[in-house]
Amino acid sequence: MSHRRLTAACVLVVLLLAGALAPLGAAPIAHREVLPNGIVLLVAERPAVPIVAVRAFMRAGASFEPPDRAGLANLTGALLTRGTAGRSGPEIDAAIEFVGGSLEAGAGRDGLTASLFVLKRDLGLGLDLLGEVVRSPTFPEAELTREAAQIQAAIKRSEEDPGTVAARALAPLVFARHPYGRPVEGTIDSVGKLTREDVIAFHRDHVRPDTTIVAVVGDVTVDEARREVLARFGGWPRPTTPPPPRPAQAGPATSRAEVIAKDLTQSTIVLGRPAIRQVDPDYFPLAVASYVLGGGSASRLYARVRDDGGLAYAVYAYVSPGRYGASLVLSAQTRTGAVPKVLGMLRDELARMAREPIGEDELRLAKDYLIGSFPLRLDTTSKVADFVVAIEEQGLGLDYADRYRAAIARVTAADVQRVAGRFFGPDTFSRVLVGATK
Repeated sequence: MSHRRLTAACVLVVLLLAGALAPLGAAPIAHREVLPNGIVLLVAERPAVPIVAVRAFMRAGASFEPPDRAGLANLTGALLTRGTAGRSGPEIDAAIEFVGGSLEAGAGRDGLTASLFVLKRDLGLGLDLLGEVVRSPTFPEAELTREAAQIQAAIKRSEEDPGTVAARALAPLVFARHPYGRPVEGTIDSVGKLTREDVIAFHRDHVRPDTTIVAVVGDVTVDEARREVLARFGGWPRPTTPPPPRPAQAGPATSRAEVIAKDLTQSTIVLGRPAIRQVDPDYFPLAVASYVLGGGSASRLYARVRDDGGLAYAVYAYVSPGRYGASLVLSAQTRTGAVPKVLGMLRDELARMAREPIGEDELRLAKDYLIGSFPLRLDTTSKVADFVVAIEEQGLGLDYADRYRAAIARVTAADVQRVAGRFFGPDTFSRVLVGATK
């Protein structure tokens, strides 16, 4: 390990131990402004340790790719750092590694993100590299062939994991006829058909300043961040055409069931249905309800299915919100012969949440956990950068951290029972079973 890389690693440890991030509620979590070309700039000053994390988020995720080009956004993200108009992929790697930093890129459902992490003294170099990979990637044909093969190999390996197989099968049941129903990584077949021309066109159409968020978090002032970002991105012209339309919000889905036969001693059960985003006031009682149902070792599902019944090693429930839709998911792994019994328990506990109010101890434990664990989402510069990008993209507002805690604190047992009646009906869930069929 080089001396500079070791120095960066040591400083990161100091950051974690010192709790360098400002307490929630002490000040706005970030400064926000819109640059002349449409980039939304977010700056969170954290001066205690000389580290800076930068995120460039572009509205170019899998939700925006053509239905017959599944995996295109993911491949585009994988190729961003593999060559630019000014440097080859190995030259980019060598430059960032020399200063002990990191520069990575990838795509999710909603966007494509380039992530930079450097010491303050190396911020100029880091932003030079970030500007290049965002604005002028060249997508070399040889790199595309290599990355596509690696993605296909990863998809092939994932087919051996029952949980991944189940989640992949559940998505189109919950998000029927919606982009969220397609796998971000694509399929082996779809990735094999992607071309360099596809990648170039996707980058050209979707990576543009007026759909970009740049978040700068760490030992940097607002004025410094603005100056440095403008130096690399200020000359990026805003296109004269409007940006591509956003996907529609996911709608209701009819519950369906699918069985995927695999010769396994354990079976994986996954239940899912459409839910609501954080912009809906009922999201907060739903978060409490899902925690009471299956959020941890004190949850109802854990107590009944694992502790009392000894039928599953892992069982849980959670809400998964996204920019264009959300889902409520239950999952359990059990021996094949116990599948009918475990399914019955899951259905019983879902129905009981709507039929009976939860106890005050359950309510207090869930709220204490959700409020108390929230600061852990913000205990490093990288987490703060990810968080401020997420709340900007999802339209939640820079005061969301404080509003979240206040909204969770206001949830009552009656609220939990009401949202359980709205979302926990057992017959409203789609179901996927992965395992032996006999």
